[in-house]
Amino acid sequence: MFAVPLGDDGAELRPLEPWQAGEFLAHMERGRAFIGTHIALPDAVTDLASARAYLQSYADKAAQDAGRLYGVWLGATLVGGVMFRLFDAARGACEVGCWLEEGATGRGLATRAVTVLIDWAVDVRGTHRIEWLVSAENTPSVNVARRLGMTREAVLRESYLYRGVRHDSEIWAVLADEWRAGR
Repeated sequence: MFAVPLGDDGAELRPLEPWQAGEFLAHMERGRAFIGTHIALPDAVTDLASARAYLQSYADKAAQDAGRLYGVWLGATLVGGVMFRLFDAARGACEVGCWLEEGATGRGLATRAVTVLIDWAVDVRGTHRIEWLVSAENTPSVNVARRLGMTREAVLRESYLYRGVRHDSEIWAVLADEWRAGR
């Protein structure tokens, strides 16, 4: 297995795979309320079987070159994740996303981890367009998109149904040339 250091604070980016379902579930239990503020991941991961199924769905996406999932660790503790929620090599487009436990926020972990993903997508895979979809009310995630140099391209009014309430979604994106110029 590999680990990509995310700075000098002991943070690392590593694969997050089905065999780590117990660790993933423990992470979700610690962060359930905070993570669930804007995304449905905690609603989908409620026990060991659902944790394993979620991780397996990304292992299957990786095998199909259609998505990937990585964990963010601080020392020995899984504190979040980043992903290619969608990856379409033929179109040269992908969607990235992230989540963190509340105690791991404010350290730049999401920005640093997603930067690794975008660098790989652009430099290794030749991806042209990287998207970020976010609830308009998720200010920390919108701020990550800004720090990544993304441009807000659209607001999809009341497009995101979450826990019975419709929310506006924003589409942020960066193109490969913009990404290279911003580094």
